[in-house]
Amino acid sequence: MIIKYFKLLIIVLSPIMITVSSCKDNRTVDDSVNQTETQDTVYDETGLKYTSYKGLVMAGYQGWFSAVGDNSDRGWYHYKNDCGFHPECSTIDMWPDMTEYAKQYVTPFKYPDGSAAHLYSAYDEETIDLHFKWMKEYGIDGVHIQRFVAEIKPSNPKGKRHFNKVLENALKAAKKYGRAISVMYDLSGSSPADLDYLVQDWKELQGMFQLFDNAENPTYLRHNGKPLVSVWGVGFNDGRKYSIREVDKLVTELKGPKNEVSIMVGVPYYWRTLNQDTESNPALHELIKKVDIIMPWAVGRYNIDNYNPNVAKKDMEWADANGVDYVPLVFPGFTWGNLTKDPTKYNSIPRMGGDFIWKQIVGAKASGAKSLYVAMFDEIDEGTAIYKVKRENEVPLNGKNGYKFVGIENNLESDYYLWLTGEAANWFHGERGYGAVKPTR
Repeated sequence: MIIKYFKLLIIVLSPIMITVSSCKDNRTVDDSVNQTETQDTVYDETGLKYTSYKGLVMAGYQGWFSAVGDNSDRGWYHYKNDCGFHPECSTIDMWPDMTEYAKQYVTPFKYPDGSAAHLYSAYDEETIDLHFKWMKEYGIDGVHIQRFVAEIKPSNPKGKRHFNKVLENALKAAKKYGRAISVMYDLSGSSPADLDYLVQDWKELQGMFQLFDNAENPTYLRHNGKPLVSVWGVGFNDGRKYSIREVDKLVTELKGPKNEVSIMVGVPYYWRTLNQDTESNPALHELIKKVDIIMPWAVGRYNIDNYNPNVAKKDMEWADANGVDYVPLVFPGFTWGNLTKDPTKYNSIPRMGGDFIWKQIVGAKASGAKSLYVAMFDEIDEGTAIYKVKRENEVPLNGKNGYKFVGIENNLESDYYLWLTGEAANWFHGERGYGAVKPTR
């Protein structure tokens, strides 16, 4: 693909610039506003399918897997652990159901009958197309394409090439199947200098893929009248190299003096109370007030017994009072025995046949949520994937020292969590007949 760098390309020619109040919540035209106030970018939304996150159920999409033999030249990237990729050494806990993949790659793993086990590469267009086809078939609105800042730097050309290819294929598939799509930057492992590079990368993507061209990308997600971009990983107390202040600066630069984008930030689960997984720094609250959407990271924070829907309810009350939209996260379960090389961590948070995720969906709905973030579409490293995976009695072998692959329950079909997420989407779209009792298939 010939890469062309343009200045900010919005709709077909350029945005209509009007003068409005610089206050985030005032988005109406006011010709009497003093000309010294900030001009606000206004976009033509003609022909766009998704002009708000409200009412949508979207998942996160990692897209980071590659395979020996694909064109990424990254080997078994994100399948392999620091010891390699072979029995008793991998990062993935779950094994995809490979039945429908057009391109497959032989792995070092085998099934009990001695046959070879295969995997896919997210670098292949056929893979991305299949995943978006499933989204349409099961009624899932779309995905936030992850873009890992530490992996797209100039010092990692293979990483940037990989994630550019994934985004290219995802935008094409989103248009083909009418699914919502947006870019989400993950700051994990980043330095303050990397945050500066993020701004450069974001500008490159706009020109490279014509992100805001209504005809080229009619399903790129808008919110509050602007294209949405997400920044994940601010406020965590896990020793990150960048500060809340530096992310605040990043948000200001992304929005620009003309308020060019809407921003969703991914924050710790206990962001409101500033404890447990969160920095005890009130600056986080000030940052949140400047963005459009907040999405707290709930993965690993509770199980089916100690899930408390009142956390989300109180979060939403705070967000409403401060003019910020709130998107709760739900996840089907959690397992990371192979990733951590610790067999005691298999099924750390059991899926309970879908009861766990449905309990969270019910809690979010009862708390007043208008949309959902589902973690994740394709995350098999930590076992949160909702796409088609093998059942317990179908997974390959993984050595003799207590290592294994985790499957979903044998009485479920491999597509069960796609189907159940689609049921949640129906509910959030306004369909009746849903409630506290998990739907029966």
